[in-house]
Amino acid sequence: MIDYEFESMVSKQAAALKVYALNFTRDEQDAEDLVQDTILKAITYHDKFQDGTNFKGWLYTIMKNTFINNYRKIVRTSGVVVKYEEISSSNLMYSSTVNRGENKFIMDDIKDALNKLSEEYYVPFIMYFEGYKYQEIADYLKIPIGTVKTRIRMARIMLKKHLRPYGVKSQPYLFAMR
Repeated sequence: MIDYEFESMVSKQAAALKVYALNFTRDEQDAEDLVQDTILKAITYHDKFQDGTNFKGWLYTIMKNTFINNYRKIVRTSGVVVKYEEISSSNLMYSSTVNRGENKFIMDDIKDALNKLSEEYYVPFIMYFEGYKYQEIADYLKIPIGTVKTRIRMARIMLKKHLRPYGVKSQPYLFAMR
């Protein structure tokens, strides 16, 4: 069979191939891609076609195998699931914070708000946030405990003011009372 005759036979089957491809893909563009891949493979391997065999069946077999191979490739590359018996706290922190663009913006805003605090409010607030008791902070800074409580309270008020767009509920860990 001459090449242009074979190409003509293949192109005549394009409409039927598209209908068949829609059964696989359920999407117009994906079906067109599958038809193009099928036609390309049929023309490339036209020497494998044996005269007297079902031409349409041969094309459908190429399409089916192409679809299956593409599907397997997508499944292989799309998802790798790792299963841990126990998730360590470092892995838990990593999995809960990675690839969270919104969290990055929120954290940047929190850092900016903290940086706007003067040192007299920043230090007691951070120490309290890190778990120090009022008395420990007062001893470290050599100031009365009442002053420590006032500075922490004032720092909270200033932070709430700077982070108002997020609302108190979105950052409960930052403003929680102990």
